[in-house]
Amino acid sequence: MAAEATEISTRRATRPELDGRESMTWVPGGSYLMGSNDFYREERPVRRVSVDGFWMDEHPVTNAEFRRFVTATGYITACERPPDPALYPDADPALLVPGSLVFTKPPGPVNLRDWRAWWAYMPGADWRHPLGPESTIDDRDDHPAVHVAYEDACAYAAWAGKGLPGEAEWEFAARGGLDGAVFAWGDEFMPDGRLMANTWQGRFPWENLALDGYEGTSPVGAFPANGYGLRDMIGNVWEWTSSPFEPAELASAEKSCCVPDGSARDFPRLVVKGGSHLCAPNYCLRYRPAARQGEAVDTSTCHIGFRCVIRG
Repeated sequence: MAAEATEISTRRATRPELDGRESMTWVPGGSYLMGSNDFYREERPVRRVSVDGFWMDEHPVTNAEFRRFVTATGYITACERPPDPALYPDADPALLVPGSLVFTKPPGPVNLRDWRAWWAYMPGADWRHPLGPESTIDDRDDHPAVHVAYEDACAYAAWAGKGLPGEAEWEFAARGGLDGAVFAWGDEFMPDGRLMANTWQGRFPWENLALDGYEGTSPVGAFPANGYGLRDMIGNVWEWTSSPFEPAELASAEKSCCVPDGSARDFPRLVVKGGSHLCAPNYCLRYRPAARQGEAVDTSTCHIGFRCVIRG
């Protein structure tokens, strides 16, 4: 569908004062076409939705920003705490130790129906050690904070005096004023041959050509901003929203390489948006504003982060 300028609502469309907060961008209220009929079932149907204006973090919360929060509060993330055995009655007791899910690239082609070929629960993996206990973020202050469960994102947002975006707000912001466009920058994936986001190039999950310059996460702002001045709305890391992913949606959703189905079945799920550096066209073409997945609230992985909003 050809992109067209979004019809901007007059409700709260005037940029208010932000009380000195930095690194946020004003997203004017507006009406837009949410969803897509052209890709995955869980994105349907296209419908017109309106949102009020809000402030949004210019980029995902970085390691440096998350570290300031942890230093100020002493907060311990969910994956740094031992899991409660009562919540995971079928789990291997050896895995009920602090840790998180880490992507491990297999040496060659694997069965794409089995996410365990590339996802593994890694004891000692957390936001400080994104690839396992021996890894660090010493040179990654400007990369998105990952291994962040929903409760961790909420704790940071509360400390910062902010909140998490709803799905409709997030998608409106990601579109950057382009109503109905496939990507956040238009309908062409590589305009003039330029890669616009950190995604997977090659055959997932074993061949990453890294044509965009990154095989894992990238520094925030490494790729162009969208029409609202927002960075990394597409690719790099998936981002939490506050919107529920309903059980009926889960039953009809198409499987993704990005969502390992390893959580307890009765955990509520929320919508994550934006795709990540693991999204590949041969298996997970979800680096689009309309794309969405349901994540269990206890989930933390090496490719999920978040950003915050202030409303009104």
